[in-house]
Parts: sequence; structure tokens; C-alpha cells
Amino acid sequence: MKEKILVIDDDTDICLLLKKYLTKNGYNVELAYTGKSALSILEKSTINLVLCDFRLPDMDGSEMLKEIKKTNPSAKVIIITGYSDVKTAVQCIKMGASEYVTKPIFHEEILHAIKKALKEDISLFTSEHGVKSIRPQKNDKKAINKDVFIEGKSPQSKRIEQLINLLAPTDMSVIIQGESGTGKEFVAKSIHKKSKRSGKSFVAIDCGALPKELAASELFGHIKGSFTGALNNKVGHFEYANGGTIFLDEIGNLSYENQIKLLRVLQERKVRKIGDNKDFDIDVRVLAASNEDLLTAVKNGKFREDLFYRLNEFIVELAPLRERKEDIELFANHFLENANQELGKEVKSIEHSTLQKLKGYYWHGNLRELKNVIKRGVLLSPGEQMETSALPVEIISPSYNLSPELDEEESFTDLKSVAEAAEKKAILKVLEQVGYNKTKAANVLQIDRKTLYNKMESYNIDLKS
Repeated sequence: MKEKILVIDDDTDICLLLKKYLTKNGYNVELAYTGKSALSILEKSTINLVLCDFRLPDMDGSEMLKEIKKTNPSAKVIIITGYSDVKTAVQCIKMGASEYVTKPIFHEEILHAIKKALKEDISLFTSEHGVKSIRPQKNDKKAINKDVFIEGKSPQSKRIEQLINLLAPTDMSVIIQGESGTGKEFVAKSIHKKSKRSGKSFVAIDCGALPKELAASELFGHIKGSFTGALNNKVGHFEYANGGTIFLDEIGNLSYENQIKLLRVLQERKVRKIGDNKDFDIDVRVLAASNEDLLTAVKNGKFREDLFYRLNEFIVELAPLRERKEDIELFANHFLENANQELGKEVKSIEHSTLQKLKGYYWHGNLRELKNVIKRGVLLSPGEQMETSALPVEIISPSYNLSPELDEEESFTDLKSVAEAAEKKAILKVLEQVGYNKTKAANVLQIDRKTLYNKMESYNIDLKS
């Protein structure tokens, strides 16, 4: 039976071209031009995969993803996006999308992403390293470097390596904080592999992808008949991880009610399945991660203070990729090797000018975005070198937002002070986006270096502090 794909895009030409191409490759394809019409199709048909444009006339990709997961939880979702939306597309991955691809659309790239998503196995697997995970993983034996932790050359990366070596032998609970895509799960896996629990299970759970109503069942398990739909006994992730390590990614997304249940398990080291009347002992090391500052979430009443301090025996802060540019070449070459294995290509190196473009980019999606850019570049490279032309236009010719918003609490007495405040914010924003390279900042702002220095001195902008 042919696998069924739903293409959602308000561009009729793109829809018709994709339908023709995917039908030719053996898929059954349906089209929708709005989010509303797509949901109507999903309610009536069994869809295996959804190919969804991020910007639709009636809703965006994040809203659409939530609705798809409600209507058809088993459907794989691939988001189509422009590079200006990459940061949000990365968030869609955290919400349960299998992949995102960027415009312009290349047929080979779309087909590869579809085949990969449809082969994903969301059940528990055991890798070569004895690591268990509930995350989708391609059963490609050639992708041997997928779970390798790469030790960077930057001072920030060296510091993380030192912390991993210090924390691994202990049983301390650790919170790993950093922007989306900075490698929080790889750090967690590295801590596990170097610990005394390395021979036991490592179970990774994306708390952001757990439906509120099913989170307790997924984490702690349930017994048959405990609620509508509980047709069999279920082993929870804590039970699977017994004796090993459990990694709670995006823990800040757990509902308040489920935070209370988790706190009880951590305090008592006992688990009670939903519908059961007895507890069982659990021996699990807990590693948690968040792309937001959990202490700020505590102050804002979004995260329980007692749970935060139970988890916070140590915090590891991961720097964004734009702050450790020394690592970009190392990671790019690692992803190049993986992409060659995955795509069956033989691109041996990255051109020097291409590397310079990679080092000058802002990297909103951090390592995850770099990985996708390199894979796309390998796919589009006809020769043995990855050239600049294989990069997305956003990286070749970056555009910068020079319209910073003024803080609402700021008050001004005259128009001059408003202009000065806006100018200072614009300078700071561009400096951050170009990695504090003053020559690049001056070029973006279309002023000379001397003028930039004068303005920085006037506004007390000190990059050394």
C-alpha cells in the first residue's frame, strides 16, 4: 500500500510540482492550500506524512504542527521554511516535527527528508554504545558518528569538557542550559558514557513533545484499565532507565501538575504507575535541560522552586555557536563526514571562502542549523569541494535587522534622547550579530570605523566588560 503524503502550501505551483514529483516516486499525494482545509483532510484520511509550509494564509507552522499532532499524532511532519524563519523552524523540531527544509526547494532534498522521516522508529532502541533513547533515529549503520561528542577548540568548549569529566563520576543531578541546538543532549550522553552507569540505559525524553494529559503515563507508566484507552500495562521511561540515566529535555515545558509528580519521584526515589496502589523503588540519575533560564521561570511562577533546587545540584551553561567561532570549522567537517555517509556522496572538503561565510553567520539554530546547512551543501555540491554557491542565500548575503525596539520602561525628555537610545541599541545589536567584529559592524551600519569608535565611546559601549 502506498504511503500517503499531504502537502500544505498556498503556492499552487509548488503544490502541483511536488505532487507530480512525489507521485512519480511512488507516494499517494493530497494537496491543501490553507491550514483549515488541511485539517479537514487529516480528520477524514489516514496521512503518513505532512509536508507543511511554515507561512500559511490562516496560521503559522507552529500552530499547524500542534493541530496536526492533535488530529493525527502518528503523522510525521516536515516544515518548509525560508531562512528568515529558521529559528522558529528549529522550535518546531522541539515540538515534534521530524525535519525542516528551506526554500528554494530541491526535489532530491525533499525526497531524502521524506524517506528519512517515514523510516523513523519512535520506539526505544539500543545503539552501538548501549544508549537507549525515545527519539527518532534512522537505522543507518553507516552513520557511525551520529552520537559522538565532539570536543571543541574554543575556551567555552574546553570548559564544558572539563565539567563533563568532573561531573561524570558523581551521581549529581545536573541542569544543562543553552539555546536550542547547542548540543544539550550530546553533553548529557557524554556525562552518562563517562559515568559508572555507562553500562545501563540512557533514556532521553523531550518534555516539550509530551502531551499534558499523557506525560505522567509516559514518564511513570500505567496499568491496564486505569483510564480510557489504557488497553495494556505500560512501562514508563523512569522504569526503562532504572539503574541508568534519564535525560529530561526542555523540562520547563512540563505542566505544573506533572512537575509535582516528578518532584515526588525525585524526593522519594519511588514510582507509582497510574492506576496502581503500590510504589516501586527506582535508582536513576537525572539530567535535565532547558533553552530558557529556569531560575527566571521560577521567579515568574512558571516552574516550581522546590523542583528547581532538587534538580540544581550543578548547572552547565552552553554558549551559542556564534560565541565560539573557533569551533565552527571542526563541527562543519564532522557534519560533512556524516552527510557524505548519509547521502552517499564524496565531498572531501569545504572551500576556504565557504568556511569564512560559515564563520561570519549568526547561527540562530546553532549546531542543529549548521548540521542542516552542511547536509544541504553536500547534497548540492557536484564536485569534491563544498563551494559557497551551495550555501543558502541568507548565509551568502546576510541581512541585519537595524530597527531595535525601545524598552517600554524607558522615558525620554526630548526627541534627541529617543534617537540616541535607538542608535545605541542598533550598534549593540549589529555588534552582537557580527561576532563583535568592528570592521564588519561598520560596514553593516554603513559608517567608517572611526565614526563607529566615536559613537561607541559616546555611548559608553565597552566590549571588554
